Amino acid sequence: MSHKVAPSLLSANFLNLQADVEMVNNSQADWFHCDVMDGSFVPNISFGFPIIKQISKLAKKPLDVHLMIVNPDKYITEVKEAGAYMMNVHYEACTHLHRVVGAIHDAGMKAGVTLNPHTPVSLLEDILHDVDMVLLMSVNPGFGGQKFIEHSVAKVAKLKEMILRKNLHTLIEVDGGVNLETGKRLVDAGADVLVAGSAVFADPDPTGMIHKLKSIV
Repeated sequence: MSHKVAPSLLSANFLNLQADVEMVNNSQADWFHCDVMDGSFVPNISFGFPIIKQISKLAKKPLDVHLMIVNPDKYITEVKEAGAYMMNVHYEACTHLHRVVGAIHDAGMKAGVTLNPHTPVSLLEDILHDVDMVLLMSVNPGFGGQKFIEHSVAKVAKLKEMILRKNLHTLIEVDGGVNLETGKRLVDAGADVLVAGSAVFADPDPTGMIHKLKSIV
């Protein structure tokens, strides 16, 4: 299976968001990646459900919604109603992670669990079989355009080994500092989904950059 590319709308032009959504629609991208930040769990505020609802009206591809917030379990219904395909919650933000994953599935969405750079993949040993995807942050969450954390490549490989050992089909997504060079190493290590923000939207030819990211072998 070839890897997926999910452009991160955090790096899009919010003065003309419709144009960027339509660009992604017409590109080889697979998903839209939507980051919701609350200024508490991470030191930044992004956008909320009204924006995601508007995106979902235009989007022709699934929405991968990443909640960088405290108490994400309180907003499962809102995420579903906003049009999400995948709801990503942070391991570090969920005291009762198994319950949250079950509630996401009950709402009719795929469930993703996100790990911050300092959180080891070994902590997923007892939840991995319940989740559809693990998102590994390869920068500290909160801001786009950060430098890629090199240890992330080895972290992907370790998680891939765990998934294969358990005979699972859990996807591995990576977000942060992803470009053609880091993307190649991540795919080689076992990544299934590349989230790219600045690499796509800061490029003079974003559609072409998405094609190049999809063409990594």
